[in-house]
Formats: sequence, C-alpha cells, structure tokens
Amino acid sequence: MTIREMAEQREEAYFSPYAALSSKSRGRDVEEPPCDIRPVYQRDRDRILHSKSFRRLKHKTQVFLQPQGDHYRTRLTHTLEVAQTGRTIARALRMNEDLVEAIALGHDLGHTPFGHAGESALNEVCPLGFTHYEQSIRVVEILEKKGKGLNLTWEVRDGIRNHRMAGNPATLEGKIVRLSDKIAYINHDIDDAERAGILTEAEIPKEYRQILGSTTKERLNTLIHDIVIHSQGKDDIFMSSEMEHAMKGMRSFMFTAVYRNPLAKVEEEKAKHLLMELYHYYEGHLETLPEEYRMLINRGEPEERVVCDYIAGMTDQYAMKKFSELYIPGAWQL
Repeated sequence: MTIREMAEQREEAYFSPYAALSSKSRGRDVEEPPCDIRPVYQRDRDRILHSKSFRRLKHKTQVFLQPQGDHYRTRLTHTLEVAQTGRTIARALRMNEDLVEAIALGHDLGHTPFGHAGESALNEVCPLGFTHYEQSIRVVEILEKKGKGLNLTWEVRDGIRNHRMAGNPATLEGKIVRLSDKIAYINHDIDDAERAGILTEAEIPKEYRQILGSTTKERLNTLIHDIVIHSQGKDDIFMSSEMEHAMKGMRSFMFTAVYRNPLAKVEEEKAKHLLMELYHYYEGHLETLPEEYRMLINRGEPEERVVCDYIAGMTDQYAMKKFSELYIPGAWQL
C-alpha cells in the first residue's frame, strides 16, 4: 500500500461524512498516473504554489494602489489569509484541508494589476468581457506552463470559479473558501484603511462592532466561531442570520467608506486608463505579444481574450513599465 493510499484511508476514517474525499474526486481533464505520496488535492495545492501566476500575486494590488508602506496587503498576502482562515474552519469541521487550501491559493490567480480597477478596465474595453474568477480558471486550465495548464481536479476548479458572492460551489470545501474570502478581505481592508488614515475604528457603525467585535482579532474570532458552530454536523456551510446580516452590513459600509473613498481611489482612474491603453496597443499590434500568447491565437483562442490574458497576468510594476516603454519618450522616463 502506498503512502497516498494510507492517507486516503485516514481521510475516510476521520473526515466528516460531508467532506470531499480525495479518493472520490471527479478527476482531471487529462488522466494522469496517481502520485505514490500525495492525494490529488494536495498535489493540486503544490502545483498552484509553484506556479508563476501565484508568485506574481506578491506584486499585485489588493485595494491601495502603490501604497507607501511595507505592511499593506497584496494579492498574495490576501490569498494566504484566505487559505489560513479556510484551513481553520475546515479542520474544525473535519473537512478536506488540502482541497480548501488548493482552492484558496488559486482563487485570485486571474486578478489583474491594480486590483478591481484593473478588472473593471478590461471588462469595459474587451468586447468579450472580463471577470477575475473566470480568468483564474483560464490561468489554471490554459495559461500556466506555456499553454498546457496545470490540469487540476474538477473540485478545485469548481471552487475557484465559484468563490465570488454569487457563486455556488459544489463542495463544502468550496463554500468554506467562498466565506473565508469575504471574512479575510473585509477585515484586512479595515486594517489597511486604518493604516492609511482614511478610517478609524470609531467610524465603523456601532451596530456592527457590537456584533462582530472592535478589533481584527475579535472579528475574525467571532466570524470563524459562528461558521463552525452553525455548520457542525450539517451538509452546508453557513453562519447565523445575525452574523450574516452584520457581515453584509460591514461590507456595504466598506464600499462607502473605503472602496469608493476618493482618498483610497485617487489613482484608480489613471490605472484604468493605463490598462485600457495597453489593451488598445496590443490589440493593434498582436505581433508584439510574447510568443506563448501568439501561440494561443494560432491555436484558435480569440485575439481579444489573449490580449486580456497578457495584460491580466502583469504585475502593477510591469504594467507601468510597458506603458512607459510604449507611450513615454525615453528622455522623459525617470
């Protein structure tokens, strides 16, 4: 018996009856020989962790564009916080931690430079539309490994595609990540907004602080405990109606106070313009795309989509560098 098979047996003996067992996965689009050490979801997690798109997350904006400070979140630190919150919930509920972590690590691989401003820019300019969750699927199915993709299991891809608010993941592990994403970004965005001086704890509505807590630690502890308590022994992942109402209210407050705050978004229109100009340039000069993207067009991928693929994969700094090379005379570049 292999180490993997022993691990699968431990899952069957210990996991909740509602957990996704590695041995029962719907599999991969391209069948592969199983690993003798790692169950399938652990293998997927490793593939994502070692991918180039995952490494680029460290240089992609979360909320604040080019923040002046070392402690603001990036897409990478956000992703790690989602994974940690998800693993805590999964372990308490005896769910498949490997599946949770794989989904969490992959859920934002398709995010653009400059956060949601970049996503909005590409969605406006590309006639095919653009969403980061569908782009994350393109990254793992098509773009990674020079057009070969990562060949992840069906359950991991389903969780990545459905991590948004309107999503409906097929596994409870996917539902854990969906809630963990919201818990992570609401709380760390409050922390970053306070660090930036555009929000104080006292400005958060009292009704939400009384329910959720008055510090990041208290809010995380409250939300995680609520999910674990109300999901224990059930074929679903959810929180109490009181906690859900408070979290949704906090999210709405954050849109008003932070996400649409002129101080937080002072550079957003410039960033959108930059990406739109890059899109128009590459759309008209496909021959200047890197070879791996031209190969995608040659094999039948829509040109507009491939241009989005290239731009969405850029880090903030790389996008600015390419814009400077294309549109700013050399003598004027700093």
